[in-house]
Amino acid sequence: MSKVYAYILLMAFVTYLIRALPLTLIRKEIKSRFIKSFLHYVPYATLAAMTFPAILYATDYMIASIVGFGVALLLAFNKKSLLTVAGFACAAAFVVELFVK
Repeated sequence: MSKVYAYILLMAFVTYLIRALPLTLIRKEIKSRFIKSFLHYVPYATLAAMTFPAILYATDYMIASIVGFGVALLLAFNKKSLLTVAGFACAAAFVVELFVK
């Protein structure tokens, strides 16, 4: 068997193990408020950690990315729709790139 297939099998095993262990080891309901709170925010923190670097390097000029990110934050905190936030953030980054070039 080639090394590539061995690597794929190893990755499949590790992925399965990571998903199966919590199901087999934790049988009772989690009562700790701290652990429940921690587990509640893990998906959001992971998404932010993966998305933020991509935002900064999405354009040729980092200043355009930062302005677009700022516009997105401002609109998101004002509870605008996702389409509005994305559209205005893209437009802001585009306009800044036009002036930076």
